[in-house]
Amino acid sequence: RKRLGNYVVLPEEPGFAPALPMLPAVRHSRTVLPPARRRNFASRPIVNPAAMCKELRTRVLRLGPPARNGPCAGDTLHGWREILDCTVTALQEGRVVAVPTDTVYGLACLAQNPKAIERVYSIKGRNGQKPLAICVGEVEEIYKFCKVTVPDPLLRELLPGPVTLVMERSAELNPDLNPFTPLVGVRIPGHAFMRKLAQQCGGPLALTSANVSSRASTIAVEEFRDLWPSLGLVVDGGPVGEVMSPECRLGSTVIDLSSPGRYGVIRPGCALTATVEILEKKYRLSLETAGQ
Repeated sequence: RKRLGNYVVLPEEPGFAPALPMLPAVRHSRTVLPPARRRNFASRPIVNPAAMCKELRTRVLRLGPPARNGPCAGDTLHGWREILDCTVTALQEGRVVAVPTDTVYGLACLAQNPKAIERVYSIKGRNGQKPLAICVGEVEEIYKFCKVTVPDPLLRELLPGPVTLVMERSAELNPDLNPFTPLVGVRIPGHAFMRKLAQQCGGPLALTSANVSSRASTIAVEEFRDLWPSLGLVVDGGPVGEVMSPECRLGSTVIDLSSPGRYGVIRPGCALTATVEILEKKYRLSLETAGQ
């Protein structure tokens, strides 16, 4: 353990391990407490991290090894199992949870749960006419919820990754999710925990950035601490994205693929150059311009 100002910092390990405040130093004196007061002092419970979380009315669970990008190794997945189970339970109860992705931190809920969708908008103070994307765990699941008009290899080249692909929605998707548009954005984050979470939920997650609307995106859980009391769970995956890059808070690149043979850029995001190169040079899609 290390001392940092008035705090003792405990070694990091899976689960919640916040810094604990130190009691101020007391000089020795000859004063002796009466027996009754000594008993009362000795019987006071020791404050532990779990109790601190309970007082905040939210749980903060810390992933162990770095969880960015790539498949889950067996040992890593075993270490995440309890956190995955807790997160799935919170989602199935209709709660909104905070999760790490490959770009910024996100707020997630079950996309097929209308009340949970309402909670996301309420927590963020988000305009009800702004759509939410969905998150799935495998490319195959995209075909259940979207009408795909591009080659399958294109999907697999861009996903998983820091890209949101907008396509026409299918009838399988909750009609209360983005009822004002026939389109929906779909993501498969390049983040092992998020992919496993989406797979374990058995349905799409609604996903948006973990911040109050109009504020900057967040790349660490402390940056949206004001939202914690409204959340069912916070999964702390450490700093996410390319922290030292000026593009670290731009979020995913959002591409419209709803028109056959064409693409549109809805949001440049953090991966525009690489994405456009794939779309144009490899799959010969042309940029859709106004009026087309």
